Amino acid sequence: MDEPYGYLLVHHVEAPDGYGEQIYFSLSVGDDPCRWVRANRGRPVLRSDLGTTGVRDPHLVAGDGEWFLLATDLRIYGGDDAGWDAWTRRGSRSLVVWRSTDLVQWSAPWLLEVAPPEAGMAWAPEATYDPATGEFAVTFSSSLYPADDPAHATASYPRVLVARTRDFRTVTPARVLIDRGTGVIDTTVVPASQSPDGRVHRFSKQDVDAPESLKLFHEAGSALEADDFEVLASRLADGLFPHVEAPLVFRDHRDGTWYLWVDQYAQRPQGYVALRTDDLASGAWQPVPSSQFSLPPDTKHGVVVPLTRERHARLTAAYPA
Repeated sequence: MDEPYGYLLVHHVEAPDGYGEQIYFSLSVGDDPCRWVRANRGRPVLRSDLGTTGVRDPHLVAGDGEWFLLATDLRIYGGDDAGWDAWTRRGSRSLVVWRSTDLVQWSAPWLLEVAPPEAGMAWAPEATYDPATGEFAVTFSSSLYPADDPAHATASYPRVLVARTRDFRTVTPARVLIDRGTGVIDTTVVPASQSPDGRVHRFSKQDVDAPESLKLFHEAGSALEADDFEVLASRLADGLFPHVEAPLVFRDHRDGTWYLWVDQYAQRPQGYVALRTDDLASGAWQPVPSSQFSLPPDTKHGVVVPLTRERHARLTAAYPA
């Protein structure tokens, strides 16, 4: 079997004066999870002409011999200028999806409607694969509105929803996964099969500025849709930046260190900063010194996927820095 080596980061770029709301790849420098270069000579790898013609918050998930890349259907810069409130009320309820068998050749994109009619928009999607059932659990954030408010004019707040699919062409009806009575967004999941304590670990942002807000928090439970989750840590990275979101989590295949990246949007340039822990179940995350972490600026809301030596070499050749 090809040995683990290197990492792929799939993301979009924050470019108010450009067109960064496309799919970009960055690759680790060798096997180092803290040093990165933007691939494809800095150009996007994929783009969408569907829906809003913009994609944000991409996620990459492996199935059985295939990969699916899904993203929010939203173009903020150079597209619809209605504003965040209008988008969350009446934005796209679909995700943009691509398929590949090798991470180099990709299908044309398609739209997958995941959010119900009472949702305002579907954003920040992610998926986890269950090889026992062949299903993907797709999570995303949406504000929900009463059935008698088709204009979505009343007050609401985002919840995290979940739906299931086998092929990203059709999905089961979405149901609420996380509802804390105030906005919760950007959930990322470490499945039980990958965690050292056999529990599902979820990372989310409670999107409200209040003393009681958990802000960016880490919780663990027995299964993705179980009701026994306990909060292990809250207000993560508060000491670094006043506003962070879009957590991503992955494990260093060399020494078992877990990394938690958080996207700071409090100052320019925006982008990810890193925390780490030796014990995922502890919830004790420590910042990685900036001198030890190198990532191109304005790298936004994505996912890190561990590679093998052969895949890292193939991607480096196909998408040179």
